[in-house]
Amino acid sequence: MLYLYVDSDREIWQESLQLKLPLDVVAWPHSVDAEQVEYVAAWNPPDGFFAPFTHLKGIFALGAGLDRFHKRDDIAPGTPLIRLTDAGMAQQMLEYVLHGILHFQRDFDRYLQQQEQNIWQSWPYRSARELRVSVLGLGELGGHVAQVLAQLGYQVQGWSRTPKHLEGITTCHGMAALPNLLQHTDVLVSILPSTPETRGLLNADTLILLPRGAVVINAGRGDLIELRALIDQLDSGHLRGAQLDVFPQEPLTAENPIWQHPKLIITPHVAAATLVEEATSQIASKLAQWQQGQAVAGLVTKAAM
Repeated sequence: MLYLYVDSDREIWQESLQLKLPLDVVAWPHSVDAEQVEYVAAWNPPDGFFAPFTHLKGIFALGAGLDRFHKRDDIAPGTPLIRLTDAGMAQQMLEYVLHGILHFQRDFDRYLQQQEQNIWQSWPYRSARELRVSVLGLGELGGHVAQVLAQLGYQVQGWSRTPKHLEGITTCHGMAALPNLLQHTDVLVSILPSTPETRGLLNADTLILLPRGAVVINAGRGDLIELRALIDQLDSGHLRGAQLDVFPQEPLTAENPIWQHPKLIITPHVAAATLVEEATSQIASKLAQWQQGQAVAGLVTKAAM
């Protein structure tokens, strides 16, 4: 049996999975015999959700990242975790990042401010080939974003924690390479996962390394950036602006003052949504590969906390 937890479109997910899997699929909140549950497909279930399932063979994460699962204490160490690899998210991520780049490249931030003040003034055009874009995180999503941006004519660099090679992209890796990359970046794009190495990666010491007038786009994980340090750099005028899709605590509360910050574009974690048909087809394929003893992309084990 596979037990499904989603907070919207539950019947659509269940029907799609049931058509593709050789297992009974039951969706929360329907009760089940926990001992009969072999697999769970879920995203961000409540605390304690996994505790009753003592015979789990694996958990399918309905998203590209696994950091939320690694942090949980209701999943036993050693439990296999399988993340989605793209499942329609790469194109969405590209669109989100491209919007952020064009917003500042074509001076829409300035024109919006001028509209509020009834000012008719044009700004000099800045071409793609003049813009240095650095992508942090070169997995399935980040790698796709970096390569398409390069094809569109941007000067693209890529950074990852471990060595990566992408055709047509200048890449570097490791903490020692980060300062030089930041110093030669006009638009910094983060599509990094949350790990002990990446949490707080962009802070007061690293953000100041960006050239004056640089822009930050974060569509990876919210704990990558120390928000107070980012706001300080925006307020000082060192950074021109930022587009943020993720935050250390979500949802962002209505009382949070950063909603009104004039140099911020805020979106509610929508850069790349999981698409049902693509995701369920991928789950079915990964499950078949796993049961046949084949290598499964995106398979890791829950680390001991």
